[in-house]
Amino acid sequence: MPGQRRSLSNQIEQGEQAGEANDLSRYERDREEPDDFRHRMLANIAAFAFTVALTAIGIWLAMSIADLRRTQDCVLMGRRDCVRISTPHI
Repeated sequence: MPGQRRSLSNQIEQGEQAGEANDLSRYERDREEPDDFRHRMLANIAAFAFTVALTAIGIWLAMSIADLRRTQDCVLMGRRDCVRISTPHI
């Protein structure tokens, strides 16, 4: 009947009749098929490099925002010597 909740046992029975929709055997590999360790290693290295790059960009962005905030606070206080002037080392 529409609008009524079905009991858990009815849902389980209907799921079993539907052909085991939650069966994970379709994701299993044959045991005779060898693992491709090289591909897995390259994928792990790529994921690690991406994580390191993302972390480095996040740290750089946080430091840039903090420096910008520090300079903006200095200017809003009315000071004139807020920006660092870099001089070349001779």
